[in-house]
Amino acid sequence: MARWWSLEMSAPAALIRRAVAALARGELVAFPTETVYGLGADAANPAAIARLYALKGRPSDHPVIVHIVHPAGLAHWVREISPPARALVAACWPGPLTLVLPRARHVLDAVTGGQDTVAVRCPAHPLAQALLAACAARGIYGLVAPSANRFGRISPTQAAHVHAEFGAALEIVLDGGACAVGIESTIVDVVGAIPRVLRPGMLDEAQVARIVGNALGAADAPAPRVPGALPAHYAPRTPLVLGLASACVERAVALLARQARPALFVSATTLAKIAAPGAVVGLVAPATASAYARVLYASLRELDGAACAEIIVELPPSSGAWRGIHDRLARAACGAPRAAT
Repeated sequence: MARWWSLEMSAPAALIRRAVAALARGELVAFPTETVYGLGADAANPAAIARLYALKGRPSDHPVIVHIVHPAGLAHWVREISPPARALVAACWPGPLTLVLPRARHVLDAVTGGQDTVAVRCPAHPLAQALLAACAARGIYGLVAPSANRFGRISPTQAAHVHAEFGAALEIVLDGGACAVGIESTIVDVVGAIPRVLRPGMLDEAQVARIVGNALGAADAPAPRVPGALPAHYAPRTPLVLGLASACVERAVALLARQARPALFVSATTLAKIAAPGAVVGLVAPATASAYARVLYASLRELDGAACAEIIVELPPSSGAWRGIHDRLARAACGAPRAAT
């Protein structure tokens, strides 16, 4: 039977102690970050990492991100820190940014996917910070923490999402409320002198370029493998179709004509154009990128559970801060079952 503690149900100190003790025993603990909930394991414990991969169903060559409590801890995990990396650490940590750097010799192949690089980030969520600080005091200097969901499925942004994924299979879930950012961190390769964004997030390329004071390299050149870069990811079990506003309306009307119920994540204007509002499940997509990202995964999970024929999502912009959102939607559509034609 799973044991659940939340900030409301238990004193924070007792909650953290229980979680750290579990991690020290090689168990897994789910915890919130500002991006999504992570499934945590001691980054120096190969048996714990193997357990994590097995529970998620994650391919063994797919690297994971090491989470640390303080920027000073980066030196424990990497061989060298480039000037662009130092600039990004100073400007963005703690925060939703992951850096890829040459791995230190002791870093496990299970963490890096067998590569010579390691991905590291310092999360900003206060509960993640408290957990990581307590771990460091116990001699656990970093936690690997991929998203706390089955591999390839919709990432969790609430503790209830983690429970829905794993139920009694996971002993401890730390409940820190809804994640403030809502999509995974931006990943930047800073191995060399010219950084490049390998996974977009809410810290966009223009911001990264300003911080490092240099143009960025091309992401499509040979690069380290990083989490979330597979074509199919973040996917619901319901077919997901992306389209412009007019196409979303046409698709919904066509489904209704076939006696099939659509689920929609679209603008209020688009939703109002569908003549039979009671026959659809509709959620209004926020108009700003930050608000959209914050509710994206929770909205997809809600629509995925509505027993509809398809999820229809109106395409948001693809530039600036929207690029990470656009990326997640495209991968979700690729990973979802194929929609009927």
